[in-house]
Formats: sequence, structure tokens, C-alpha cells
Amino acid sequence: MAVDHTRAPVLEALETYRREGLLAFTPPGHKQARGADPAVREVLGDAVFLGDVLASGGLDDRLTRGRVLERAEELMADAVHAEHTFFTTCGSSLSVKAAMLSVAGPHEKLLIGRDAHKSVVSGLILSGIEPVWIEPRWDPERHLAHPPSAAAFEKAYADHPDAKGALVTSPTPYGTSADLRAVAEVCHRRGRPLIVDEAWGAHLPFHPDLPSWAMDAGADICVTSIHKMGSGLEQGSVFHLQGDLVPPEVLKLRADLLGTTSPSVLLYAGLDGWRRQMALHGKELMGAALDLVTGLRSAIGQIEGLHVEGRDDFCGPGLADDFDPLQVIIDLDGLGITGFQAADWLRAERRIEAHLADHRRLGAQVTHGDDRETAGELLSALRDLARVAPELRPAPKVEVPPPSELRLAQSRSPRDAFFGPAENVPVKKAAGRIAAEMITPYPPGIPAVLPGERLTEPVLRYLRTGKAAGMNLPDPSDPELETIRVLETEEE
Repeated sequence: MAVDHTRAPVLEALETYRREGLLAFTPPGHKQARGADPAVREVLGDAVFLGDVLASGGLDDRLTRGRVLERAEELMADAVHAEHTFFTTCGSSLSVKAAMLSVAGPHEKLLIGRDAHKSVVSGLILSGIEPVWIEPRWDPERHLAHPPSAAAFEKAYADHPDAKGALVTSPTPYGTSADLRAVAEVCHRRGRPLIVDEAWGAHLPFHPDLPSWAMDAGADICVTSIHKMGSGLEQGSVFHLQGDLVPPEVLKLRADLLGTTSPSVLLYAGLDGWRRQMALHGKELMGAALDLVTGLRSAIGQIEGLHVEGRDDFCGPGLADDFDPLQVIIDLDGLGITGFQAADWLRAERRIEAHLADHRRLGAQVTHGDDRETAGELLSALRDLARVAPELRPAPKVEVPPPSELRLAQSRSPRDAFFGPAENVPVKKAAGRIAAEMITPYPPGIPAVLPGERLTEPVLRYLRTGKAAGMNLPDPSDPELETIRVLETEEE
């Protein structure tokens, strides 16, 4: 059957709703902006409220006989070569949990790359799934983790043949990717599904010069944040499904278990419109973005003290398999400052927000929404940063452990540790204790400490020095990290 990607069912239904002048005696209570606070209307504009209608009994009738959302999801699946697509409005943090729950249940094993996002750990805590952690490929020189290899998953299956499936994060927030086809083959030889957390890869299906898209590589479930590298609104996420290892009705049931019964039609509209944009113009838009970033990367690399990391730095034996050049990762070691300092200076002095910052790097994502003007603003700001860098020195020292000391031993399951009897202890006395909370440098949002892991002095020192240097740690119970929540002594 021919698919018409010029259509946008959600946007069309919203247009019809306005044109027909439907009068709702239903939520939302602002009643098409009429009841909203005038000051809020002035800031947000009435278009936000006019698009904020019920999904059922608003966008569609009470029995969803118009199949508005279903038709939009079918178009999305076709655009990205999936068999089934589901929209969600709670971000990929929900989507990845639904994917995990569709593959494994309480007390069942799931192979998971240890560089997973904190939402994966939240899924473990909620579900009781037992993680089998797969070590990332560590670059000891750059202190950076890349996705695990297919060989690492092969070994883990040999050691844990009862594992129900695997989950890998690719690409990472730094743009590095796994050999997804090889990982999928490892899983499928055992009749097990592969979940790919591809939150940073919404754009990948739309240009051949980008890393392979999970569905094309044979993954079973793929989770994608349209708001990250696409042009959807924040929290707009989709998960895609193909093959027969995970029944679509099971995935839908798990998503319904976690999702809201009041989804935002505004987010649905953003997802629908982005799909149409990419299906009709994606290759052209992504090609222009790639051309733009090629010139930008070259120009930044000519600034003294800056090194733009790319394929030669990140890919090769023992490292990543592929790289997305739209993630502009800049090593600041030559300037003698941290990424935290650089990000703060750029925001305060040049009104520019960086994508991520760590102890030695700054990240700027480029999308199809950028152009020569925005790229020029970034380039000019980085030149100024290089000039003022001496004034920012000395950089606070972040004591990053070598890979062998960075990984903590999992002594309890994340669920048992999170819900177990706990107490707060001074961070100086926490070494040797079992963590009862996550501690996550953000961005990129990969936990340094998981509930159930036994704390060590090198990792605690890394977090303490990182916090003092400007690292963002949003999830500890003590925001100042003077104390850490650990299992009570008798429970250890």
C-alpha cells in the first residue's frame, strides 16, 4: 500500500478541531487559553494552549475512530524502516523502561552496557530485573567510555545463558557508536532480542554518511528521543519494533503500564511534523548539516589550544566502531581549563549553551536547525574563550580514576539496595559501604555510582573533586555530596 508522507494526521486533526470550533466541557481546564493566566499567555502565546487538547475526546473522538495517532505512528514506522512505532510523551526515559520490561521481568537477567543512562538504572529499580553489566570499551588516555563490543556480549551470554536479551547505548552523547549489526547477530543466534537506546540517533535513518540506524542494523527494539537530534518538542520520544522476538502487544502493554493517560497532543504534533519533515526533506537537511559541521570542525581545530575529537580519536581497535560528526566534542586540555569552566564562561559571557561538559571536554551538538550564522557565533565565542583561558586558570583538578578503579562491584541488586534500610554517612566514611542511591554526572547522565555498588575511595574522590570543579550531580539525596545514602551496616 502506498504511503503518503505529505500527510500529518495529528497536525491535520488539530487544524480540523480549530476549524470546526468544538466547544469542550472536558480537560484541560484552561479551555483553549480562555482560563489561562494572562501573564502566562503573554509569555507562552495562545498557540500553546490552542494545541493542548485531549487525545481522545478532543484530537480524536471518544473511541478514537479516526485512528489519528495510529495513522501517525504507521507513517513514522514507514519513514524509519520499522514494523511498529509507538509515540510517547514522557521522553526516552519512559520508552527505555517499557522496552526493558517487554524483554525481561523481575529476577530475570538482562545484559546491559555499563555506560547506560540513568533511566535504565531506574528501570532496573522499578522492575527488579537483574543486570549483567557489560564493560564499555575504555579509552584510558582520554578517560572516555565507548559502547561495548559484540565480543563482550558474546562472552556475557556464554557466562549467563539464561539472560533474556541485551541492551546497548549507541550512539553515546559523545557521538560514538557500536557495531550494532554484530551485537544483534550475537543476540539472534540465541533467539534473544536486542534493545538499542538510540536516544541521540533520531537523525540517523536519513543520511547514508551517518552511523547505521538500529532498525537497519537488525535491532529488535529501538528507543529514540526526537527532541535531541530531531525537531520534536522536549519529552517527545518514540520506540520502534521489528521481528518476532518481542510481540507488539507485549511492548504496548508495558508502555501502557508506565505511560500517562493524559498524553500531550502538542508533543504528538511535534513527533508527527518531524517525521513528515524528515521523510520529505531529511537527506537534504542532514546533508546540509554535515557540510556545515565539516567546516565548523575544521575551523575550531585551527584555534590554538583546542582539539576537535573525531573518528581518528574515537574509532579503532578497542575503541568505538563509528562516530557521528554532528557531535562536536572539543578537548580543552591545551587551554588548561575544564569543560565546566568553559561552559559557564560561554553562557555568562557569550550567551551560548554547550551540550555537555566534563573534566576536559566541551560538547556542542549541531543539527539541521543550525546554519552559518549559528555556527559562526559558536566559532567566534570559542576564539574568545581561547584568548581568555589564561584568566580562568588554574583549572580545578578532577581526579579521574583509571578504568580499573572507576568500575564498582555490584554487591546487591539495584532494586534491593534502593529500597533497603539505609542511612546517610559522611562521604569521607563511605568507602567500603554499599550505595543506596544513584550518583550521576549530568550531562551525559551515565551514573558513576549505582544502588547496590560498593563504594571505593577513588570513585568518591572523583565525585568530590568533580563537584568542587563544577560537575553537575542532580540526583544524590545530599546535593552538596557531604553525605551519601548507603545500606545500613547490618544489611551488608
